Amino acid sequence: MEITSINTQVLSKMFLAAAKNLDAKKEWINELNVFPVPDGDTGTNMSMTIMSAAREVDSLKNPTMKELAKAISSGSLRGARGNSGVILSQLLRGFCKVICEYDEIDVSVLSDAFQKAVETAYKAVMKPKEGTILTVAKGVADKALDLAEETEDLVYFCEEVIKEAEYVLSQTPEMLPVLKQAGVVDSGGQGLVQVLKGAFDSLLGKEIDYSIEGNTASSVVKISKETEQEIKFGYCTEFIIVLDRPLSEEEEKEYKAYLESIGDSIVVVADDEIVKTHVHTNDPGLALQKALTHGSLSRIKIDNMREEHQEKLIKDAEKLAAQQKEEEEKQKENEPNKPVGFITVSIGEGMNEIFRGLGADYIIEGGQTMNPSTEDMLAAIDKVRADHIFILPNNKNIIMAAKQAAELTEDKDIIVLPTTTVPQGIVALVNYIPDYSAEENKETMLAELDSVKTGQVTYAVRDTEIDGIQIQKNDYMGIGDEGILSVGKDRAETTLAMIDKMIDEDSAIVSIYYGAEETEEHAKEIGSVIEEKYPDVEVEINNGGQPIYYYVISVE
Repeated sequence: MEITSINTQVLSKMFLAAAKNLDAKKEWINELNVFPVPDGDTGTNMSMTIMSAAREVDSLKNPTMKELAKAISSGSLRGARGNSGVILSQLLRGFCKVICEYDEIDVSVLSDAFQKAVETAYKAVMKPKEGTILTVAKGVADKALDLAEETEDLVYFCEEVIKEAEYVLSQTPEMLPVLKQAGVVDSGGQGLVQVLKGAFDSLLGKEIDYSIEGNTASSVVKISKETEQEIKFGYCTEFIIVLDRPLSEEEEKEYKAYLESIGDSIVVVADDEIVKTHVHTNDPGLALQKALTHGSLSRIKIDNMREEHQEKLIKDAEKLAAQQKEEEEKQKENEPNKPVGFITVSIGEGMNEIFRGLGADYIIEGGQTMNPSTEDMLAAIDKVRADHIFILPNNKNIIMAAKQAAELTEDKDIIVLPTTTVPQGIVALVNYIPDYSAEENKETMLAELDSVKTGQVTYAVRDTEIDGIQIQKNDYMGIGDEGILSVGKDRAETTLAMIDKMIDEDSAIVSIYYGAEETEEHAKEIGSVIEEKYPDVEVEINNGGQPIYYYVISVE
């Protein structure tokens, strides 16, 4: 079988197949996360990024190559989540810059597209690190360049490119010692390999389901006005938990009770290995976050039961919305933008309230358990009426998406402060001075970021070794700014051991934010120990309400 060119129709199917293959492998990719935390999300971020583009591609009817390229590039850029998702979107963006100029793609064009993809992605990363998705992409591009000189057969070309991608991926542990210690290859690189494999399967004509969930009319449920008014909880949420260990009777009872506190129509069927869950809720994220404390998630399905209205209701709603929008626009015309606004990423109602109290104009729900997309950032920017807008990502895996949103915004000055933790975001807002200019505040707030150390306590989802520290599944871990600070079987002891390593002679304040799975009483007990051991240090206790992490601790 020899193929020498790819037209738009074939490429469209190849891209959809690539997206579907990555989506099918996302949980496996998540498990390659170096830190054995319960929220490894590389696969999820890459999947959500490419599926955003896939939905745009799927909606096209007989597109030109230029239209297809625009859909892939725009869809992935706006849907990008997390560093791995942003890098994938930049690879696709560079790839599309080349293919949009052709009606058909041959080996030479494909090679040029791979070169441009790598060039674009490397430019987007401030400090490129080898042993990552970038390294795998570069290996692909270099191999493609060599192959373009010796063959016109796209089948042979793609086979050899994928072999090279898998080889480079296998070498990533030799480039990053942390991967070798954890016994895994780079998760982002593995995601890219799965994209290439999915596309190649399509090129070979393998039987593939090209339908993209969310774009088919059959997935929409029609309900009447009366039915909609009766729906108390709008999202039908279903998923399977692949258990880390069998649930005890008490744990299963507690899990069901939690679901009942956030929704209704609950069905929980458990055995020793999996838990099938069904719940109607207004916040699917809460159900997913709770489930993550018991294992990894599979077959997640969320349907909006209020999504489709009767035709008359839609027309009435559109008419009313148009009227309201017109009135709002008239009011806005007379309301000047305020000088400065703030957008912050946060999760947990306690954390959200703290940010609101410090003057945040808009809070994007998200964080380590769910990285907001570039589109989420753009939507927030649109809603904040200010000439200068500071974005506080509060997570190192969200900074790139925030910067990408800033680059796509033309009518406002967007300043992304590289806050990597929630305490850094809080410190930044505390140090904002209204009388200063936006640039002066930027410098002042940046200077204060290094004054705060952050520690977070969670549990391990697998056995591993990091920096010579042996970690067993279900151990508690205290994770600092630079890595693991403490590991133990007792949560309080592990937390105190972490704090001991964070406090030094210059420390003045320890802030304890207890999570959704912890109590104020336990937090105060830890605070009392700290006050007794370090009498010169002030201790503050706050209800953070964050999932997954029992405690977030800041030391200033």
